[in-house]
Amino acid sequence: MPGEPKNIFRIHVGLFLAELICIPAFVIELLRAIGGNELSWAYVFEWPALGIYAIYMWRKMLREERGLSKPKPQKVFKDDARLAEWNAYLASVHRTDQPVTPDKRDE
Repeated sequence: MPGEPKNIFRIHVGLFLAELICIPAFVIELLRAIGGNELSWAYVFEWPALGIYAIYMWRKMLREERGLSKPKPQKVFKDDARLAEWNAYLASVHRTDQPVTPDKRDE
């Protein structure tokens, strides 16, 4: 059933936990970077990126749960003469291809 309150609540809790990790981690790494740890500068940019990704996924999962996501159009494959010709060629190659056995390698 779309939009069950239990599932929506879980999605909100997931976002809360993700942000609960990302925000303090950003602050800690920023303080370490300012204190002279050069490697921490990479994490100063990584944690906000992960937080933004968590928000993106939260929004996407909410839309899917509520049934608001747009279905992707299905690709329709038409009969292609070149494709049929290529498949026939591959089938002929595989029919004439002989597997190499250990006995025939020495010949």
